[in-house]
Amino acid sequence: MSVTAPLGFRAAGVTAGLKSSGRPDLALVVNDGPDHVVAGVFTSNRVVAAPVVWSRTVVGDGVARAVVLNSGGANACTGPEGFGDTHRTAEHVGEVLGVSAGDVVVCSTGLIGERLDMPALLGGVDAAAAALGADGGEAAATAIMTTDTVTKQVLVQRPLGPAGATSTDDGISWIVGGMAKGAGMLAPGLATMLCVLTTDAVVTAEDADAALRAATAVTLDRVDSDGCMSTNDTVVLLASGASGVPVGAEELTEAVTAACASLARQLVADAEGATHDIAVTVRGATNEDAAVAVARAVTRSNLFKAAVFGNDPNWGRVLAAVGTVPADVAPFEADAVDVAINGVTVCRGGGVGEDRSRVDLAAAREVRVEVDLHAGAAEATVWTNDLTHDYVHENSAYST
Repeated sequence: MSVTAPLGFRAAGVTAGLKSSGRPDLALVVNDGPDHVVAGVFTSNRVVAAPVVWSRTVVGDGVARAVVLNSGGANACTGPEGFGDTHRTAEHVGEVLGVSAGDVVVCSTGLIGERLDMPALLGGVDAAAAALGADGGEAAATAIMTTDTVTKQVLVQRPLGPAGATSTDDGISWIVGGMAKGAGMLAPGLATMLCVLTTDAVVTAEDADAALRAATAVTLDRVDSDGCMSTNDTVVLLASGASGVPVGAEELTEAVTAACASLARQLVADAEGATHDIAVTVRGATNEDAAVAVARAVTRSNLFKAAVFGNDPNWGRVLAAVGTVPADVAPFEADAVDVAINGVTVCRGGGVGEDRSRVDLAAAREVRVEVDLHAGAAEATVWTNDLTHDYVHENSAYST
């Protein structure tokens, strides 16, 4: 499972000494080819970390050989010196692997505003390169964790295609693997958290880019844990072509979307301090953008999220959040809106519906909120989680 499941990839995760806890903190993923296709999407935050600036350039030509990720610091807001550290990291990876620094994607995560311990990081690169293996996916996924409590990994297998196609396993033609980290500071902007996806399909850089953007738009970009967008968000797709199986844009998009959807749900399930995973589905919107805007308004309501934590099906907080979306963004009539929570229509026509006591939020972790605007035919779902004491506690002392 994870990034080394597809043919042509090796990975490693090591303890470089960047974390005071002594836990693993540096990962390396290498594409051994024969193809070295890459695509990437990044945070839309105007304040971006040095690795994002570097990696945007790396993926620009559609070619990359490796991704190095550290979880001991964000290397954000560190000025020219921080960018120099990113450059040094890429150069060192390139030297160790015998590839160009310009083909090395760099990702960092952790505390903003502090320089990385470069001797430790570069030593970690050496250790990771020495430990690279086709079974290194689990270690790599562990090394990119920060406040995560579990690794996030995915495997999407596609069946054997035409006669003569190379098979990666019994009846399996090509694979998409992946790993991600993220438990807080999860809000969309093309991508969310750090994520590396790999595939052994034969694809073009153009198709890889289109597939990744389409996939993240409806999955990772619709995870909104706490409304806080990171400076470091990066999702990278690497394609080795090692299966020998040519894959078209539509088929690639479907598989990458499935992988991203799984990782997105895993992120929500491990959100900092969360006790409920909440799906907010908006139906009856004039268009998909309107549906997303309304759903996002609900998922970013701290009042609503706190109510769910208290197992209180307070539909008034949902309706109030819906009403904050400007009419030119999402046209609807307030007295036509229905709200259902776990299948119980607690609000009908903008007013009182069924008895809210019929909703038992304590019965299961997953909560389903459905909002029908009765204004059109479009719909969208955004995932979030509840706001808990543990979330506040964990983030009250993150830097200390």
